[in-house]
Parts: sequence; structure tokens; C-alpha cells
Amino acid sequence: MYEKELKVAIELAVEAGKRILKIYNSDTYDITIKIDESPVTTADHMANELIVKGLYKEFPQYAILAEESIDNLERLNYESCWLVDPLDGTKEFIKHNDEFSVNIALVYKQRPVLGVIYNPVTEELYYAIENEGSFYEQTNKVLKEIAVSEKVDEIRALRSRSRISPKLTEMYDNEKKIKEVIKMGSSLKGCTIAKGEAEIYYSLGKTMEWDTAAMEIIVLEAGGVFKQLDDTVMLYNRRNSTNKGFYILNKVENKIQFKGE
Repeated sequence: MYEKELKVAIELAVEAGKRILKIYNSDTYDITIKIDESPVTTADHMANELIVKGLYKEFPQYAILAEESIDNLERLNYESCWLVDPLDGTKEFIKHNDEFSVNIALVYKQRPVLGVIYNPVTEELYYAIENEGSFYEQTNKVLKEIAVSEKVDEIRALRSRSRISPKLTEMYDNEKKIKEVIKMGSSLKGCTIAKGEAEIYYSLGKTMEWDTAAMEIIVLEAGGVFKQLDDTVMLYNRRNSTNKGFYILNKVENKIQFKGE
């Protein structure tokens, strides 16, 4: 199920990634600041247009919610909706540290059923379909199914490279089982846990639906845990697309205490 959707999503993510990379390597792009004070570049807009046009062409029966498109609330009447983050990690793109990605997800009845995340710089591709597992491939390397690690002690924790959270620092400092804290950009943090190369990630700040949908299904299909900070399941294709924080674990045993504001 969703084989065509996966094929098209991968093709669009890779093509968008190639064009993003050309802009990235040229260093000739415009940067503007949006109302929410987040940056947006020429690459964001280009990738958004390419992906949205491609999805509408192939799947006119689905709604689309994309970061750089005007939100059409008619999407709320659809059971299936694409969520598109054309360039997740724009701050990392601007800083030129290679930690950004193209994210495309499909949600059905408010839950993710398909996710694709592509890193244009490393040409690493992660994807998953509900009940079919999570997979990783890189150019000229063999496709392989991925799974979270089994570690429940001396664990590796991830944190955002650009967002500084004193509360998160305190949480991690107080957790004795954490052996190492690694800074990383974009949804690649979720992919890193799905691939078994880290164990936990807590996001205490606000994010948007398109930031998490693809990452969530990839984590879940790899055997991991993805919940909101209040331990509830995250729903998608909502009227208000802002999320209030979440955590990712390889195992429930690694959940650490979170004290709300």
C-alpha cells in the first residue's frame, strides 16, 4: 500500500534536494525573515514549489499542507493530506553545516502513514510506510532496513544545534544514564535514533506539523517511541499546525522526567 505515493515522494525529495544543493554550493541566494522570525531562502521557495506541483499533479485527491504555501483550510475536509517541509533546517543551510533535509509525509485520518527524509549533501535517504518498516539508503550503497538501538544505559542524547534551551540542558545534566549529548540539525535527529546511532531526543520548543510527520513514521517503523511531552499521540492535519513539544526514544525505559513550564 502507498507504493506509488512513496515512489513519487522519493523522486520529488531527491530532485528538490539536487536543486537545493546547487543553490547551497553557489552561495548566491536571498534570505528573508518571516513573521515568526524564522529565516526563509530562495532554496526553500524553489523546493516548495517543485514538490507541491509534483504532488498535486500525481495525487489531486489529496490535500497538501506545505510550509511555504498559503494554508488552505479546506484540507481539514480530507482524510489524506501531504505535509511538506521543503527545507527543514534552514538555519543550518544558512550556516553551511550540511545538516538540513527535505521532508515529505502523508497523513491519513490525522496520523502519518508514509514519510521521506532526504539529506542533499550526504545523499542519505530515509523512508517508511506504516507497517512496512523503515529504510535507509545512500548513493552507491545497499538499501537496508533500520532499527533503533537496544541501549538502556550509557545512552546518547540529541539536542538542536540552533535552539538553545536551558531547561533541556538541565534535564540532560540531571539524567545519569546519559553518556553523551550530541548537537544536530533538522529532522536528521529522528533519523539518527531510527538508525540506532542515538537513543533520545527531547524538543521542548514549538514546532510545526511538517517538521515532525515524516520523522515520526520513520521512528515508529524503526521500533522507536514518538510522543508529545504530555505522553499523548500527536495528531496532524489540524486547524492549528503548531506542536507544543515532543520526545523520541529508542525504548520507553529511556524516558526521562519532564517538568512543564
